[in-house]
Amino acid sequence: MPEPVFDSTQSQRVDVWLWAVRMYKTRSEATAGCRGGHVHVDGQRVKAAQKVRIGQEVRVRRSGFEKILRITGLLASRAGAPVAQKCYEDLTPPPDPALRGWVPRRDRGTGRPTKKDRRALEKLRARTHDHGGFLDPGQD
Repeated sequence: MPEPVFDSTQSQRVDVWLWAVRMYKTRSEATAGCRGGHVHVDGQRVKAAQKVRIGQEVRVRRSGFEKILRITGLLASRAGAPVAQKCYEDLTPPPDPALRGWVPRRDRGTGRPTKKDRRALEKLRARTHDHGGFLDPGQD
C-alpha cells in the first residue's frame, strides 16, 4: 500500500494528486476537470500538469458543489480512503440547512397515486376540480 509523503520540498502534478486522494475516479477524469476549469490551486485556474506542494489550497467543483482542500501529504499512486484522507484537510463549509429541505416521497411498492390520492393532492395544493377542468381557487 502506498505511503503518503509529508516532505514540503517535493511536488506532484495536480491531476495525479486529485486521483490519488480519490477526488476523481480516474486520472483522465481529473485531467478533464482541470482542462474544464473546475480545479483551482490558491485561487488560480490550473492545468493538469501544474505542480502542487504541501500547504496549498485546492478547490474542486463537482456536481454543483465545491470542495475546498488543503494539501497535507502527497501520494505516488491511488490509495485506500483512510490513507487518502491523511493527505488533505477538508476546509469545505457545511451546507446551508435551508437548502436541505424535505422531499415528499411515496412508500416503496405503493405504485402510482389513485384517483382519490390525486384529488387529495390537488385539494392540498389549493386547486378545485370541476367536471374535468381546473378552476381558480376563488371560484368555488
